[in-house]
Amino acid sequence: MPALSTGSGSDTGLYELLAALPAQLQPHVDSQEDLTFLWDMFGEKSLHSLVKIHEKLHYYEKQNPVPILHGAAALADDLAEELQSKPLNSEIRELLKLLSKPNLKGIQTMSERKQESEDAESSVFCWLLLSDYQLQALLSVHDTVAQKNYDPVLPPMPDDIDEEEDSVKIIRLVKNREPLGATIKRDEHTGAIVVARIMRGGAADRSGLIHVGDELREVNGIPVDDKKPEEIIHILAQSQGAITFKIIPSVKEETPSKEGKMFIRALFDYDPNEDKAIPCKEAGLAFRKGDILQIMSQDDATWWQAKHEGDANPRAGLIPSKHFQERRFALRRPEVQIQPLKISNRKSSGFRRSFRLSRKDKKTNKSMYECKKSDQYDTADIPTYEEVAKYRRQPNDKYRLVVLVGPVGVGLNELKRKLLISDTQHYGVTVPHTTRARRSQESDGVEYIFISKHLFETDVQNNKFIEYGEYKNNYYGTSLDSVRSVLAKNKVCLLDVQPHTVKHLRTYEFKPFVIFIKPPPLDRLRETRKNAKIISSKDDRGTAKPFTEEDFQEMIKSAQVMESQYGHLFDKVIINDDLATAYSELKATFDRLETETFWVPVSWLHS
Repeated sequence: MPALSTGSGSDTGLYELLAALPAQLQPHVDSQEDLTFLWDMFGEKSLHSLVKIHEKLHYYEKQNPVPILHGAAALADDLAEELQSKPLNSEIRELLKLLSKPNLKGIQTMSERKQESEDAESSVFCWLLLSDYQLQALLSVHDTVAQKNYDPVLPPMPDDIDEEEDSVKIIRLVKNREPLGATIKRDEHTGAIVVARIMRGGAADRSGLIHVGDELREVNGIPVDDKKPEEIIHILAQSQGAITFKIIPSVKEETPSKEGKMFIRALFDYDPNEDKAIPCKEAGLAFRKGDILQIMSQDDATWWQAKHEGDANPRAGLIPSKHFQERRFALRRPEVQIQPLKISNRKSSGFRRSFRLSRKDKKTNKSMYECKKSDQYDTADIPTYEEVAKYRRQPNDKYRLVVLVGPVGVGLNELKRKLLISDTQHYGVTVPHTTRARRSQESDGVEYIFISKHLFETDVQNNKFIEYGEYKNNYYGTSLDSVRSVLAKNKVCLLDVQPHTVKHLRTYEFKPFVIFIKPPPLDRLRETRKNAKIISSKDDRGTAKPFTEEDFQEMIKSAQVMESQYGHLFDKVIINDDLATAYSELKATFDRLETETFWVPVSWLHS
C-alpha cells in the first residue's frame, strides 16, 4: 500500500488522514461491499469528532501547559471571605451561596437574575463562573491535577489486626444472562469451597479478579461454608445484575493464559446435559460430529475448554478431553459391539474399474495394505477428536484423491461414470491388477493390468495394494501405484473402496476427500430402483437381474453399519435419491474441493 501523507501545519494531521484514507485504499479493495464498509466506517461523525478532540488535545499538550495556580479551592475560600466584608447586594449574596453550597437551584436563580440585571459585565462574570454547578468539586479536582497528587488517601491500618487472619477480597461482578464462566468444588483436604476453573473468555476471566484456587466465603452476603457446590451454583443462576463475592485469594501464582491456537474436528456427537461426569452441565459445550472446535485450554487433563470455530461469543465451554473420552469409549465398547460388515456378493451394474468381492467367503477377501504411519491411526477405531488445520489446494499441487464409499447397488458406479464422461481429461480411475488370463477382447493396462501370481503375491508382501482379494483362484487388487499414476497425469482420481480401507489412505501424499453415497429411505428406494438391475457375482455370464426386497434390505442395513463404524472418516454424505440430483451435488462438491479452503488433519500439511 502506498505511503499516506499526513500533511503539515496546524490544520492537518490525523483528521485529514482519516478523511483521505478511503480514497487511497480504493485501488486495494477487492469488492464494492468492502469499499462501502470503509466509507461508512471512516465517515462516521462520532469518529471524526473523537479525532478532532484528539488533535486539539495533542496540540495543547505540545504547548506544555502548566496550571496558573495550584490552589483554586483556597482562592475560592479567600474570595468568599473578602466578599463577606463588602456591602452585600443581591449578586454578592448569590455568589457567596454558590461558593459555600452549590446547587442547581442557584444556577436557575442566577440565570433569571442575569436576564434582569442592568450590570451586563457582572452578569456575564457570574454566568461563566456558574456554568458548572458542581463548583467546589471542580475546584478540588483542579487542585489535585495541578499538584499531580493522584494517590488515594488510605485509612491507617488498625492496631489490633490479627496477623494470622486471611486477607479477604470483595469482588463485584455484573451478570446479565451470560453465565459467570467459572466452576467451583469443595476442597478434599480443607473442606472449603474453591474456584475449580475459569472458563476462557467468560465474565470471570474478562474481569481478571477471580482465579483458580480462590476460596469462596460469601455470595451476595450469604455464607457458603455449609453449602454444597450445587446449591451455590443455583444461587448464582438465580442472580441477576451485580453479584458480590467475598473471596480469600489463592496464594498460587497463575501463568498468563494465551488464546488457543489448536483446532480439532469432533468425531462424535456430544451433549453435556446427558453427561453424568461433567462437573457443571451449564458450563458444557454441545457439538455434533464434524464440528470444528477451537481449544482454549488443556490445563485440565479431563476437561478441556473449547468454543466453536468462528463463534463470536468469547466464552469457552467444557468438553471431555481426548484421553478421557477414549477411555470412556473403550469401557463402553463391549456393550455396543457392532457386527462385522457384511457385503452382498451381488455387484452393481455399470462402469467396472474397481472390484468388490463378497465377504461371505471370508478366506478369499483380504484387506492387506497397512500404512507405514499406521501408529497415528491406532486410535481411529475410538473416534474422539482429530487435530486439523486449514488447507487450500495451490495451482501446482496434485489433486486430492477422491474416495467414494457406499453399499452395493446404491448407484456409486453410475455416479462415477457420469463424472468420467463429463470430462475425461480431468477425471480418471485406477486400473485394477489381476492374475487371471487375458481374454481376446482385452488389452493389458486398459481393463486390467495382467501380472503373474508370483509377482502379485510379492507385491502383497511389499504392501503395494490398497485392497485385494481372490475369486475363482485368481487375485484381483487395486494398487497404490495405480492411484499415483492417475494423479501424476494431473487428473482427479476417483477411487471406489471398502470403508475399512479409508483410514489407511488418509496420508500426506493423497489427502483424500471421502464421499459417502447413501441410499434413501426404504420406501423411496423401492420406488427409484423398481426398474433398475444389478449383476450377481454368482452368475458367470454376468446377467443383470432386477433388485429383490432382500437387496433393498441389505443395502439399507449395510449403509447404516458403514455410517456407524466409519462415519467419522466421511467428509461428505450424498443421498442418492435421484441420480441427476445426486450427480449435481457431487459435481458441485468437486468444484468446491479444487478452489475453496477445507479443514484437514494437521499432519497433511507437512510430511
